[in-house]
Amino acid sequence: MGLIARALEAAGVATVTLTSAWTITASANPPRGAFTDFPLGNTAGPPNEPRVQRDIIRRALDLVDSAVEAGTITPVGGGWPIEWKAEARELRDHRSPRESTPQYERESDRESAIAQHGEAAACGSC
Repeated sequence: MGLIARALEAAGVATVTLTSAWTITASANPPRGAFTDFPLGNTAGPPNEPRVQRDIIRRALDLVDSAVEAGTITPVGGGWPIEWKAEARELRDHRSPRESTPQYERESDRESAIAQHGEAAACGSC
């Protein structure tokens, strides 16, 4: 989304990227980012909570005027009604642990990258 947002901004259209994935958004470097610490897929707030969702969207849109430095990601608050991170990890999230260095999700992903692009193109730290 950061690439699209930058293209729109270059055409004169102000954008705000709403995200629950800070590091991914930072690497895409959108003109403005609004961060919510919510489960992925629920970036604008909990289901069936239109008041909370409208509040999040209003705060995100306020960044059009207040976020003056390009690439700024601003937390826009809101609170998830439960401690979702522990629950998600325990019940639903069986992905590899997230690290600060690049990694493949599965060994088959690494093998596919090597098959398609050669050993030199595959991530050396993965």
